[in-house]
Amino acid sequence: MTVLTPERAASTQAPAGPGIPVRERRGRAGLTLAAPFAILLTLTVLVPIGYALYLSLFTDRLSGLGFSGPHQAFVALGNYLDVLTDSAFHASLGNVALFVLVHIPIMLGLALVLALLIDSAVVRLRRLWSLAVFLPYAVPTVITGLIWAYLYSPNSGLTALLPFDPLGKTGILPSIVNIATWQWVGYNMIIFYTALQAVPRDVLEAARADGAGGFRTAWSIKVPMIRPTMFVALVFTVIGSLQLFTEPLVLRGFTGSVTSTWSPSLYVYEAAFIANDYGRAAAASVLLAVVSALLSALVMRLSARRSR
Repeated sequence: MTVLTPERAASTQAPAGPGIPVRERRGRAGLTLAAPFAILLTLTVLVPIGYALYLSLFTDRLSGLGFSGPHQAFVALGNYLDVLTDSAFHASLGNVALFVLVHIPIMLGLALVLALLIDSAVVRLRRLWSLAVFLPYAVPTVITGLIWAYLYSPNSGLTALLPFDPLGKTGILPSIVNIATWQWVGYNMIIFYTALQAVPRDVLEAARADGAGGFRTAWSIKVPMIRPTMFVALVFTVIGSLQLFTEPLVLRGFTGSVTSTWSPSLYVYEAAFIANDYGRAAAASVLLAVVSALLSALVMRLSARRSR
């Protein structure tokens, strides 16, 4: 038997190429594989963000009598100050904050309960129930808003069953919460149900052997084991709630309770495409992105601390 020394073993390896080390070739291969993603990320994320930051530092102003048209003027942080001191922007943030406080507990709680019921085989025909609950998510948001706007109208008969006017000033927030919950509860239920399927069966069998009932098993074993999934769903729900746009935009055509700046996204839309103030719209978008990032970081920090 021939024993190869490290020197001889290295010499018997296949050559990497004419003058190109193996490590360098692997580095080039990695860059080649990552290049499509890097290009796509740059074009679809980094460039728009950079352009938004650029626009937020300028505003259109008229020179002289205005016959020469508007020109861009550098205002530094002036647009940000205008947005931060605008009462309409404050009101939009308040509306979304109330929406988040009401919508997230109801929607995620209902999705978790439905996922636990389907996973525990309490509900028969679980595939049919899963499809029925998930189906509203497949409906486009605009169509969903139009359907519920018709149901909220006085001619539908639904208003007679409610103690408030769903299109009035006091009822518009619950109406939007109901639309968003109806559409997104099935999506999050599928996420929670998929996470529940990964819970080890032997752990559940051990709990049943110890005398734990269905509620005790769900609350003390299943829910803690899918807590990371719940926090991820919470982060995405918070981000999506801050971007609330389609539901109030559709209902605005049916009621005067929804103003053109009811939510931050509507505020940006009004500034950009109605007032043609792209600098203020870009500044509001950047501020909204910062708020979303801070809230997401806070939720993830709480999630990591809870896990420890």
